[in-house]
Amino acid sequence: MAKVLVVTSGKGGVGKTTSTAALGAALAQNGERVVVVDFDVGLRNLDLVMGAERRVVFDLINVVQGVAKLSQALIRDKRLENLWLLPASQTRDKDALTDDGVRRIIADLRTKFDWVICDSPAGIERGATLAMRYADEAVIVTNPEVSSVRDSDRIIGMLDSKTARAERGERVTKHVLITRYDSARAMRGEMLGIDDILDILATPLLGIIPESQDVLRASNIGSPVTLNNAASAPARAYFDAARRLNGEDVAMTVPVERRGFMNRLLGRRAA
Repeated sequence: MAKVLVVTSGKGGVGKTTSTAALGAALAQNGERVVVVDFDVGLRNLDLVMGAERRVVFDLINVVQGVAKLSQALIRDKRLENLWLLPASQTRDKDALTDDGVRRIIADLRTKFDWVICDSPAGIERGATLAMRYADEAVIVTNPEVSSVRDSDRIIGMLDSKTARAERGERVTKHVLITRYDSARAMRGEMLGIDDILDILATPLLGIIPESQDVLRASNIGSPVTLNNAASAPARAYFDAARRLNGEDVAMTVPVERRGFMNRLLGRRAA
């Protein structure tokens, strides 16, 4: 039975979609059967990052409304045979999503995959609440800036109150993923430090993704960074994060700029 993971944040532009693609690909590269699901109805960007925009025929809303079967809407990645995409609709709005429809689709995907990764739209509206509704685990993506961290704190509260697990008196396992981290700027006090973020959110750290043009280049050509440049610093950070999601004890490192990215050991391990 699959684990359902939501990749979420309160603020837009922090890297949810690129992180969904990178984590999904990293898990698939490790032999897991993975499906990434785009819940950003009306915008639909995950198919672009996955390089599958020209292969979309049916989408999440078509399946919810019974227009298409789940098997018709799923798109198999051409590079990894155990990685799939369920795209969002670009022509409908989030009101087309229903709680019952999402529940049925997630239940079906659980029987077919090891990981179901839901790419949530930003904010706290219907699309975001339905993306997290049936999650077992959550990755809260945040940039090292005050507004992003504050919005992430709000999302943590929603995960503890508006999910099916919360209603059963259970908890969604939560992880923080810090993206676009620049050690030089953090040292100059131009962005929050890692300890500051963790003190505010009081949530275990999954990984630290460095600011890098490799992420942008990969997205622009429609490839997760873990596939496009597996040796790059952000790709290595995503691989480590994926290993932590699978329960491995991987030492946490902070990316440090010194003729490229080098790592110094952070005196904490992911919980």
